[in-house]
Amino acid sequence: MLTFLLRRFLSSALVLLVVSFVIYLLLDAAMDYYYDLRTSTSPNIAALYESRTRLLNLDTPVIVRYFLWLGGVGGCLIGSCDLGTAWQSGQEVTSMLPGAIGNTIKLVTAATVVSIVLGIGVGMISAIRQYTGFDYFITFVSFLLYSLPVFWVAVLLKQYGAIRFNNFLGDPVVGWTPIIVLTVFAGLFWMAALGGSAKRRLITFLIAAAATFATIYYILATGWFQSPSVGIVGVGVTGLAAAIVVVFLSTGLKNRRSLYTGLTIAVLGIALYIPLQWLFFYVPMNWLLILGLAVVTVLVGLGVGLAFGGPDKWASARTGAIIAVIISVVVFFDRIFQEWGAYNRHPAINGRPVATIGASTPNIEGSFWFLNLDTFTHLLLPSIALILISFATYTRYTRGSMLEVMNQDYIRTARAKGLGERTVIMRHALRNALLPLASIIPVDIITLIGGAVITETIFGWNGMGKMFIDAMNRNELEPVMAYILITGILAMVANLVADFLYAVLDPRIRVQA
Repeated sequence: MLTFLLRRFLSSALVLLVVSFVIYLLLDAAMDYYYDLRTSTSPNIAALYESRTRLLNLDTPVIVRYFLWLGGVGGCLIGSCDLGTAWQSGQEVTSMLPGAIGNTIKLVTAATVVSIVLGIGVGMISAIRQYTGFDYFITFVSFLLYSLPVFWVAVLLKQYGAIRFNNFLGDPVVGWTPIIVLTVFAGLFWMAALGGSAKRRLITFLIAAAATFATIYYILATGWFQSPSVGIVGVGVTGLAAAIVVVFLSTGLKNRRSLYTGLTIAVLGIALYIPLQWLFFYVPMNWLLILGLAVVTVLVGLGVGLAFGGPDKWASARTGAIIAVIISVVVFFDRIFQEWGAYNRHPAINGRPVATIGASTPNIEGSFWFLNLDTFTHLLLPSIALILISFATYTRYTRGSMLEVMNQDYIRTARAKGLGERTVIMRHALRNALLPLASIIPVDIITLIGGAVITETIFGWNGMGKMFIDAMNRNELEPVMAYILITGILAMVANLVADFLYAVLDPRIRVQA
């Protein structure tokens, strides 16, 4: 293992060194450091040229300047990092990076998780329902989203997801036509996704349509848009639904110990809802405390699963942990949305909560929950833009991989042995179908962390991508090189993670090979 890691580290470091050298030379040749002086009519123009040359050390050969920059980078290994200066603002690059990286991570985390979960789930169902109406619909939507330009999607989201939606929040009235269309569409979608006999399809359609209609009616009748919240009832319904779905997918409902674990976690979530509200009210929250509560949540889920025991107790423990995390996320967002009324009435918001630009509202102050609600409203549109594109990619990859796996001999053997369809799909097919994604997802995540350049630029999100574009526009070499260096290092890490994921998913693969 150590030999493998050392070999990969040395080879990757050599590649990164060569790439950084070539890019440094190309950027230096492409950038015009005197662009603002060429049109200047100042009488001391010669002195200005000389001053600019001394400031950027342009009278030194470019190769020497590269190694001077590389020496500053090497200082990071001993705690004295020097990545240069953005010469127009005079700001150190090392002081620019923490904010840019933090904003980008906030932007891509939720988008990546949601797109991966939805993409894999929908792609798997599409493969199972091959050549059905559902499969054709998902294929059409995936190709449509995949081909849409990101900048165009972002502009549409600004128009309809922010401007029009904020207008709607001022008077949230919906006519019967869109309600009926949404109800019928939801019924058809779930009917096609779950499949089955004609009777089962009809029952699925009626249940899905009725649930959709009831949800829309409840939202409009209770004024949910003016004061959105989940409440203890919503937490209970979500917890019980999550318990049933996760147990079904993980171990099957016939595994009673796993089912009891899920239901117990759901009941605990309902019982702890009120005490948690008191905790959130009296204890000033921060992300460290939230992380601690998340760890406790996972431990409780594992503990409940292990307490029920049985021959497959770790499967029950895993199921309990997943359900506990789902319920805790619902409780967390419920507490955030309890600040909606005060946030919407704030003078800086003025009844238009969905933001179109920036990572936060300037000069706004409030509690931990209030500020996180502000962050969420700014994250909403750029996250949706990233989710739509990534979702299409993961759906297509998962569908193709699942179709290939489902035709393998070992799948037919598993079915011939009498294994249930859920066991065949979840425990035999899906694990192998995820192998191609193991090399795609880490690289995609690192690419996004490197900066969603177009999305960040359109939404004014001061992340890595926008820092890169701004530095290029201002002919600032050092910030661009810092961006190249960080994304290169992250690419190395992503490929290493992909190798280990392959070894975890496929026992035939060993990282020492």
